[in-house]
Amino acid sequence: MITKPFSPRDIFAQPVVNSSRVFLSPQRYIQGPGVIKNCGLYLSLINAKHVGVLASKRGFSAEAANVLQSLNEAGIEYSKAEFRGECSKEEIERHTNDLMSAKPDCILAVGGGKLVDAGKCIAYRLNCQVGIIPTLASNDAPCSSISVLYTVDGVKDVVEYFPQNPAFVIVDTEVIVNASERYLVAGIGDAMATWYEARVCEDNPVGSNLVGCRPTLAASAISEKCAQTLFEYGVSAAENVRNNQNSDSVERVVEANTLLSGIGFESGGLALAHPLANSYTEITRLNKKYLHGEMVAMGTLAQLAMENSEDLEKVTKFFIDIGLPVNLEQLSMHPLEQFEIDKVIDAAFKNPLIQRMKFEVTRDLILQSIKKADDLGTSFVKQYGDEAYKRLHD
Repeated sequence: MITKPFSPRDIFAQPVVNSSRVFLSPQRYIQGPGVIKNCGLYLSLINAKHVGVLASKRGFSAEAANVLQSLNEAGIEYSKAEFRGECSKEEIERHTNDLMSAKPDCILAVGGGKLVDAGKCIAYRLNCQVGIIPTLASNDAPCSSISVLYTVDGVKDVVEYFPQNPAFVIVDTEVIVNASERYLVAGIGDAMATWYEARVCEDNPVGSNLVGCRPTLAASAISEKCAQTLFEYGVSAAENVRNNQNSDSVERVVEANTLLSGIGFESGGLALAHPLANSYTEITRLNKKYLHGEMVAMGTLAQLAMENSEDLEKVTKFFIDIGLPVNLEQLSMHPLEQFEIDKVIDAAFKNPLIQRMKFEVTRDLILQSIKKADDLGTSFVKQYGDEAYKRLHD
């Protein structure tokens, strides 16, 4: 079992090559209706003989049941591991110990973002490959070589890095369109940040991606294409998923949420939006009520406000149309609740990623940016309404 944490900066971000460009991605990405039924065939590409399947109790009676059937048809043995909801050190160690004796060739993580991140951690500790089968398009975790760990209470704890990205990511869009519209919309909120954070890292001469190196042209192009896809197809894709219908719009947005954003954030870099979003988890009730991408949406608006970006109004209006929060009230906060806002700001300020902005970021600047975004969002809600948000949250 591997116990030593991996640091990609020790490999890539050496002083003599600190201007090197590094691009990371999964080995294979497979998307389409019904592809989950072929996962046994895909596993033959890595010559897997025994697989550890991580899924929730509900998942084993739903999507993971199709996975197990495919493994049986392919003659691949498996061990089942039931995920209990939080990507915490305790949950990860429990499954690592339970699966160790089986010596799996691969861990298959079948579920949402936290389960996916836990699967990567377990695979690293067991020194085996990992395959990701997301059942939601609610975040960009599946394609990366990174996991975010939380305490058992849901507060962001640490980030773990791994030497390899997933061996494959299998996204069954039949599964995605039968999930709640809110999950797809949250994924759009997470993915929209990708371009705005990546362009900060690209424009800043000392900006870097998540392995401490300069972003490649490919990463920047993918990040920009991600935002373009969401603006063009996001609203129609959400409407299709609301009616449990697949479409070209859905396929495009699912790819943007999962592949384009996953590559973009890891290889393009993060700036203010994600550190601020993760800081909202310091408020306990937000963990239980809001999805990661919904908090990222608020972080993106604050970052655009801090930059005095011309895109702030465009993104705010798009978020209103799609049903993402655009002001503190829609995130169950109030601009006058200074204690809670200060708690969020303090957590964000401790995150070194915010220093990838091209100017010095102070606590007061974060506060003013949150308030500026909140004021604009409140004004736009009065002007355009909040029908989409209420539909997803009532």
